[in-house]
Amino acid sequence: MKGIILAGGTGTRLYPLTKVINKQLLPVYDKPMIYYPLSILMLAGIREILIISSPEFLPYYKKLFSNGSGLGLKIKYAEQEEPNGLAESFIIGRKFVGSDSVALILGDNIFFGQGISGLLKNAREQSVGASVFAYWVADPRPYGIAVLDEDKNVISLEEKPKEPQSNWAVTGLYFYDNQVLDIAANLEKSKRGELEITDINNTYLARGELQVKFMGRGYAWLDTGTHEALLQASQFVETIEARQGFKIACIEEVALRMEFISVAKFKKMSKQMDPSTYSEYLKRIVSEFEPKIKKRKLN
Repeated sequence: MKGIILAGGTGTRLYPLTKVINKQLLPVYDKPMIYYPLSILMLAGIREILIISSPEFLPYYKKLFSNGSGLGLKIKYAEQEEPNGLAESFIIGRKFVGSDSVALILGDNIFFGQGISGLLKNAREQSVGASVFAYWVADPRPYGIAVLDEDKNVISLEEKPKEPQSNWAVTGLYFYDNQVLDIAANLEKSKRGELEITDINNTYLARGELQVKFMGRGYAWLDTGTHEALLQASQFVETIEARQGFKIACIEEVALRMEFISVAKFKKMSKQMDPSTYSEYLKRIVSEFEPKIKKRKLN
């Protein structure tokens, strides 16, 4: 499976912050916003990733990640000249995806919760069809929503409804088989003038090939598209990290724990970040992790 991070858009709701910088490069507490969706793809075991953004900001992402080899990844880049809708990701990324299945995550979405790796693994292992994640929100009007029957079966998906029939919002994380490439290529633009991801999901629903996985109260899903939401996300991350002593979306740590990189490579990266509190955290992690590796080898 391959992964796509859509990090485009104009970010107008975050003006003036986004007048000179791409939204997904803004900080969410102690790291760039894009670290959070990237860590989710990594936790799903995905190592080939395409970052899509506007031409003017792609050089920043290339400077941030290069080709991804430092994290044990293969990262490529593609341009989205105009924000023509989420589904355009599969048209832009068609050659990159090839004959594989694909996961798409929006560059401004943050996920957190115990057991999330299991949810991601389960979605990745689905060989046919699509998997999306639904999350209960107080105000579903800004989102695509899943409408359910009495038995909690999804009967329809609606994009930003004025009068929502459900509080289950569809999050910005999607897993698809290879059919999605042709489905996206044949979409027509909506009344909003965009290629809608909801139309792709409704196609899978009509075929009986859509799984909707409900994220319960033990999970957090944060959308950082407004000033208030960006601040709340930073406060959430700071609170969890200060309380537990572990970082959320530390991509170097994820690469180590997923065994994408060696301990030696991890140590080298931590030294390159000296002096910083981030480097100190990485050093602490490797001091706790290395003895476990040695013990595993002895056994």
